[in-house]
Amino acid sequence: MLNSLKLELEKRKADGLLRQRRLLDSPQAEHIVANNQHFLSFCSNDYLGLANHPALIAAMQQAAGDSGVGSGASNLITGHHRHHDNLEKQLAKFVKLPAALLFSTGYMANIGVLGALMGRNDAIFADKLNHACLNDGAYFSLAEFHRFPHNDVAALETLLKASDAKHKMIAVDAVFSMDGDIAPLAEYLTLCEKYDAYLYVDDAHGFGVLGEHGEGSLNHCHLKSPRIIMMATLGKAAGVAGAFVAGEQVVIDYLIQTAKSYVYSTPAPPALSATLSESVSLIEQGDDLRAHLRMLIAYLKDNLHCKKWQLLPSETSVQPLVVGGNLEALALSEYLQTLGILVPAIRPPTVPVNTARLRISLSAAHTLEDVKALIDAIHRAESEL
Repeated sequence: MLNSLKLELEKRKADGLLRQRRLLDSPQAEHIVANNQHFLSFCSNDYLGLANHPALIAAMQQAAGDSGVGSGASNLITGHHRHHDNLEKQLAKFVKLPAALLFSTGYMANIGVLGALMGRNDAIFADKLNHACLNDGAYFSLAEFHRFPHNDVAALETLLKASDAKHKMIAVDAVFSMDGDIAPLAEYLTLCEKYDAYLYVDDAHGFGVLGEHGEGSLNHCHLKSPRIIMMATLGKAAGVAGAFVAGEQVVIDYLIQTAKSYVYSTPAPPALSATLSESVSLIEQGDDLRAHLRMLIAYLKDNLHCKKWQLLPSETSVQPLVVGGNLEALALSEYLQTLGILVPAIRPPTVPVNTARLRISLSAAHTLEDVKALIDAIHRAESEL
């Protein structure tokens, strides 16, 4: 087995698919120290620049003093702290859904929800570009798993119409993490009503950024229905860690009893929930941050003009620059690093073959000068590589 592992790693390296961890020696921010070098970073999902916010640091310090640093037991034993409970109520109110439930990560939320709500006689319908955790959740559920072409409403309807499953669920990302585009959620909800299905929305990259006061993609699309269940992560725009699921009260009550990744896990430390309560307040008051972020997105799209590489049509913080080959994408990322700019090269299987790209992540913490520096560096790279 060890020899097989070594050969597989060598093949990944030759194919330009070997990934490396960077060692960070600074807070997550627009300017970081990684691998002992200073960089202007366009890598983070910290879309509002809250990960190093002084109010959140103070909230974490205070909460650690009154609640300790660990939860100590699963939620259904003695691990469910007042800080957890307060945050769940606050999140449900913020996204205007009846109830919410915290999970330690978005991955655990997706495998827990799909595994609990769907079973052998049911069917899940998923976009082919969904995040891996939605796929794993579908496999974990043992339901029939159907995948449809990206954002293809007609293909999805064909699958729904042909299904005789007991329960049907459409499970999709709201904002696709590698393309930055927004799913046609309103059309999916119409199909749910037509074919008696439910809509599970992973809003990891929309929560805090899209919608009124950052409420997320459902608000952005003006959607409200008892057929909707949403998940959002709390380590991206919220700047901390964790995830939550929100929906009808009966759904949340059922998940508390049956979602294995909830029932059999120790929850995140209560201090994180207290910190997130402060974060949700900052998100709600962060219209100026979102306006600045939208300005940066527009400036990048209007001023980055490449002949070799294609900037995909995204209106969100995720701005993908498609390069093509794995080694070419790595070469571009490494060239930018020599200029002190960090942008990750994303390669298969995260994205389809021959669509390796740089994933430019913009944050409200960036300045216009930061974005201008990135644009100048990419234009320089195109002329020199």
